[in-house]
Amino acid sequence: MSCVKHTCNFIWLRLILVSGLVLFLPQGSWAQSNKIEIVGDYRYAYHDPESHVEAKNIAYTEAIRLAIYSSRVFSESTVRVVEDAQVLRDLAQKIASGYLKDLQVVEQSEKGRTVYCKVRAYLIPDEVKTFIEREINRGQVKEPSGLDQNRSLQILSVQEGKDGTVAVVYKALKRLDWLATAYDGSLRESANVMIDFYDDQGILVSSDRYPARKTSAGDDVMNPGEIGLHKFSKPQNARSYRVWLVK
Repeated sequence: MSCVKHTCNFIWLRLILVSGLVLFLPQGSWAQSNKIEIVGDYRYAYHDPESHVEAKNIAYTEAIRLAIYSSRVFSESTVRVVEDAQVLRDLAQKIASGYLKDLQVVEQSEKGRTVYCKVRAYLIPDEVKTFIEREINRGQVKEPSGLDQNRSLQILSVQEGKDGTVAVVYKALKRLDWLATAYDGSLRESANVMIDFYDDQGILVSSDRYPARKTSAGDDVMNPGEIGLHKFSKPQNARSYRVWLVK
C-alpha cells in the first residue's frame, strides 16, 4: 500500500513540475511557437536585354511576395487597401525586409529562358498585423518631416530600436547595381543611405553610410520599386541622429 502511495505522490510531483515549466515559459518562446509557415512560388520568362541573373532575382522576389500574399494575416489585415495594388506590394516588400523568419529557397530550376523559384519562410502573425495596421494608419496622415528623397532612393521610415540600432527602410527609384553605382560617380553617391550622429551638445560624433543596392537575396542589385532595410549601430554617446541622402 505504501508503494502505491509513493507512486501517486511521484506522479503528482511530476505534474506540478511540468505545470510550473509551462507557467514560467518565457514570453518570447510563446511568440516563436505562434509562428506560421508561408510558401510561395513564381515562374518567370525573360527576354533580351534582361539577363539570367535579373530573371532569377525577379522570380525570387515575386515568390516571396506571393508567399506573403497567401498568408491569412496579410489578407485579413489589408482589407481596407485591397484595391490599391501598389500599397499591397509596398507592404509585402517591407515585411520581406524585416519580418520573415528562416527564409529559404526550397526549389529552383530553369528551362530555356524560363526560371522558377519556390520559397518557404515563417512569420509571427501578431508582429505582422501590428506592422500593417501602423503602416496603413501612417498613410492617412502626412509623412513625418526628415524623410528624404533623391533621384535614386526614397527614405520611407526611420525608427530607433531598443537594441541600440537605427532601422532605415528605403525604396529604390532607379535600378541600382554595382556596375552602375561604381562607375557613375554621381549615381554612386546618391545610392548611399547616410546617417550622422550627434552628442547632447549637437556636436557631430560620427557618420556612417550604406550602399543601398543589396536585395533580400543578397544579390548586388536593386530594381525600381524594391524596398530594403538597413540597421545602423548607434554610438553610446550619441543623443540624436540625422538620416539623409546625397542630392
